[in-house]
Amino acid sequence: MLAQAAIRSDAFRLGPPSRTVPVIPRADARPALRASDTAGSLDQTMQLMGAVISYPRNAEIFGEDEPADYIYKVVSGGVRTQKILADGRRQIGAFYLSGDLFGLQFGDKYALSAEAMIDAKVLVVKRSALIALAGRDASIAQKLFALTSCQLQCMQRRIMLLAKSAQERVATFLVEMADRSPASDTIELPMSRQDIADYLGLTIETVSRTLTSLQGTATIDLPTSRRIVLRNRRALNHMNG
Repeated sequence: MLAQAAIRSDAFRLGPPSRTVPVIPRADARPALRASDTAGSLDQTMQLMGAVISYPRNAEIFGEDEPADYIYKVVSGGVRTQKILADGRRQIGAFYLSGDLFGLQFGDKYALSAEAMIDAKVLVVKRSALIALAGRDASIAQKLFALTSCQLQCMQRRIMLLAKSAQERVATFLVEMADRSPASDTIELPMSRQDIADYLGLTIETVSRTLTSLQGTATIDLPTSRRIVLRNRRALNHMNG
């Protein structure tokens, strides 16, 4: 087993302000992974190969067009990927919560930047090391392929989302968030209303007005700005189409 405490205490160095540049220990500084080490889940493999780094709220994890050298997994907190458009508007690509992988790219550079929405701990793994392992381990390769395929499906659903009405977009977002915590009808949102608006391609006023309208029809309840209780999931699913 890796001496993970020793690795993680020396797992990063400080870069420019609000940036943490990961330094993953070299392969020759770690015990070699055996077949039995990768027989379990991809999560276990990433834990053996990577390092956990803490990012404060709004800290940039990686930038747009930077080399896609790392793959990430949210351990706690939340992460958003985003792009600043030519007119200064921000478009959020996705939200990642505990257990989610991000940074998987089809090319050699990150298409979007990534920031911590709230204080977050992120597992960072060298992309080249994971790809090399996938070349030797079919189960790891299959899991990476499945994750990449899932990411492509999410991109396709996002294109469809932006063609919907404001109410349909908000309903779709609420259903998506509820599906990520299926054991409860209460959604605790790590993202702000502005984050939601930039994800849905709406103004913050439209998002707030739509949520208030859904509350007025007893579809949802809004105990706080970041806590939403689903009162009529069937109605939301119908709006979601």
